[in-house]
Amino acid sequence: MTRTPVRRVSGMPSVLGIALAAACYAVASPALSQPYPTHPIHIVVPFPPGAGTDVVARAVAGKIAPMLGQSVIVENRPGAGGTVGSEIVAGAPKDGYTILMGNTSTLAIAPALYRNLRYNPLRDFAPVALVTTTENVMVVHPSLPVRSVKDLVALAKAKPGEIFYGSSGSGTTSHLGGALFKSMAKIDIVHVPYRGSPLALTDLLAGQTQMSVTSLSSGTPLIAAGKLRAIATTGLKRNALLPDVPTVDESGLKGYETNLWQGFVVPTGTPQAIVERLNAVMVNAVRSPDISSAFAKRGMLSGGSNASEFAAYIKREHAKWADIVARAGARVD
Repeated sequence: MTRTPVRRVSGMPSVLGIALAAACYAVASPALSQPYPTHPIHIVVPFPPGAGTDVVARAVAGKIAPMLGQSVIVENRPGAGGTVGSEIVAGAPKDGYTILMGNTSTLAIAPALYRNLRYNPLRDFAPVALVTTTENVMVVHPSLPVRSVKDLVALAKAKPGEIFYGSSGSGTTSHLGGALFKSMAKIDIVHVPYRGSPLALTDLLAGQTQMSVTSLSSGTPLIAAGKLRAIATTGLKRNALLPDVPTVDESGLKGYETNLWQGFVVPTGTPQAIVERLNAVMVNAVRSPDISSAFAKRGMLSGGSNASEFAAYIKREHAKWADIVARAGARVD
């Protein structure tokens, strides 16, 4: 039986190489002149290895590779809250061989946050499939003498500018979750952006920062191990993974809600037949019992929408996060 490996690749040269090869291929033979795919597919993850988005992308890649009969190579291109890797895919050939693992930050938040964003999520990408949805959790270092949102607000007001919250990067839901909390609670806490959640959590565990608003998938294992303390989740209802942890909304900041979702997109102009082919295998993957169960253990619900449903979802999220960015008064120049 032919094995279809999922490989990890990092660095610009490989992305440029695949773009050049794909461009040459497109000139020699149109995208639909023979069955798709005929050579390896690249998934660009715009965050570091080990981040939640990376974990999800690799799980799906490993599942769809045998379905497609080709290697699916995952490349990490982190930077600027995920916008670096997203820009690379926006300019890639429109042939289905370069896919972006997008999320709330790159496809919904970025347009409202960055003045000079070099891609337009609604114009430059064709949605393929929603993969997961989840919530974030507000966590603090165990040494911080707080056990609730009320405690944290009181401490921040007593020590303005002395509490630092790390995020997975400017423009991410962990950044905006903290910024919205700061705005609604009328407190002075300091944002410290990192290149991905693994680095942000490493410094939080070391006590270099005091709090973070991180994904359930990243935070739950550390909470269970007693290395971090959860004080609130960010949905409007309690999460089944942490049923004893209240929401920020029920803790006194009415209307506070942030969420995180992830999904695959390709450059606009990719043939519809290829989009539909990718959608079919991706939906099959995320709805498979082993993948959906693995996601659930990390606090994520499996998606599985068709392409048009995902497109409509992105548009709604685009408007929602523009309002959150405005309320938080956040901006990245």
